[in-house]
Amino acid sequence: MADAQALEEVVEFTSGLIRIDTTNRGGGDCRERPAAEYAAERLAGAGLEPLMLERTGGRTNVVARIEGTDPGADALLVHGHLDVVPAEAAEWSVHPFSGEIRDGVVWGRGAVDMKNMDAMILAVVRSWAREGVRPRRDLVIAFTADEEASAEDGSGFLADEHAELFEGCTEGISESGAFTFHDGAGRQIYPIAAGERGTGWLRLTARGRAGHGSKVNNENAVTRLAAAVTRIGEHEWPLRLTPTVHAALTELAALYGIDADFRDMDRLLEKLGPAAELVEATVRNSANPTMLDAGYKVNVVPGEAVAHVDGRYLPGGEAEFTATLDRLTGPDVDWEFEHREVALQAPVDAPLFGRMRDAVKEFAPEGHVVPYCMSGGTDAKQFSRLGITGYGFAPLKLPEGLDYQALFHGVDERVPVEALHFGVRVLDRFLRTA
Repeated sequence: MADAQALEEVVEFTSGLIRIDTTNRGGGDCRERPAAEYAAERLAGAGLEPLMLERTGGRTNVVARIEGTDPGADALLVHGHLDVVPAEAAEWSVHPFSGEIRDGVVWGRGAVDMKNMDAMILAVVRSWAREGVRPRRDLVIAFTADEEASAEDGSGFLADEHAELFEGCTEGISESGAFTFHDGAGRQIYPIAAGERGTGWLRLTARGRAGHGSKVNNENAVTRLAAAVTRIGEHEWPLRLTPTVHAALTELAALYGIDADFRDMDRLLEKLGPAAELVEATVRNSANPTMLDAGYKVNVVPGEAVAHVDGRYLPGGEAEFTATLDRLTGPDVDWEFEHREVALQAPVDAPLFGRMRDAVKEFAPEGHVVPYCMSGGTDAKQFSRLGITGYGFAPLKLPEGLDYQALFHGVDERVPVEALHFGVRVLDRFLRTA
């Protein structure tokens, strides 16, 4: 089991990494190198030989390998990203890059997404070095840049240019799984991610006839764009159940003692109550308009108008997604993918999933472990190019009232110290036997 020093270090490292501002504003505006150096130094202190790799100056990734005791076993990838989304300090109770520890809670941007998991990995690896522990299978540890944007400088770069570092890896774990979900009725659910919806960030362009704002204009680009955006925003996507979501609903229904009637999904979700939050975003594709850009003066009809849409599609749902967008945009609006990544699905009956379930149950015997599909995406998408099956497993035991999902990219992001201690214990238990 992870030693007392590991429990101290996970808090220290979480706070230390938060204090390193790695805000990723997109378009290359980020510098992860100081955080990469922080992680590499601590890996080296555990006797490893970390490599620091960059596609672009300052956008640094760290990769190290721990040799396992079974040379015939496949390797396991354990990865976390170093960048974070922006935070407006004026909106926060504490400065988002203070890493302040107050009343048993670590505050700051990255506390749950995902410098906490980075710190857990570092703490476990260093604990093993002190004890002389080796895992059963090789572990490849990777800390990546650019996950909060395109991943071109991070996992995409590593998968495309440094595939040899991941030789033998067949499975991987990363963020967004094995956290406590309180259902409001006394149950504690621990969802482990075994899938991700695909990412389709879209650019819509409407073109028309520029002219004076006082004249009749039946070829108004803004009007055409607005109509398309409205159709997209109001579209009701059909129900599509993937094996992962089917398994999630089946296990949740059994937990609540209700019939898993998939013919009436609205009724089934209603019966699940708050637990429906774990699956309701992943029973269909989605497309949310998020940005608009048109015109430069109130009395001028522009010749072009642009919108951006955050699209997500289920495994096997990309063809339906693109065909639907063709129909919804219509003949007067063109659209294209600005960023496109695959949907993922991982088997929930795999031995690795069982070991994750067992590790959580050992330290949270009152918990109910279920599979789920992420509504968004992670670096597992890029690593899937190497044939690596990805799961979301970043264990945290959270108190009731702390909304884990709302903390992602939210104001006052924070993580309890006890949650970090739980995470280290569970991760240590899992990785020893994975």
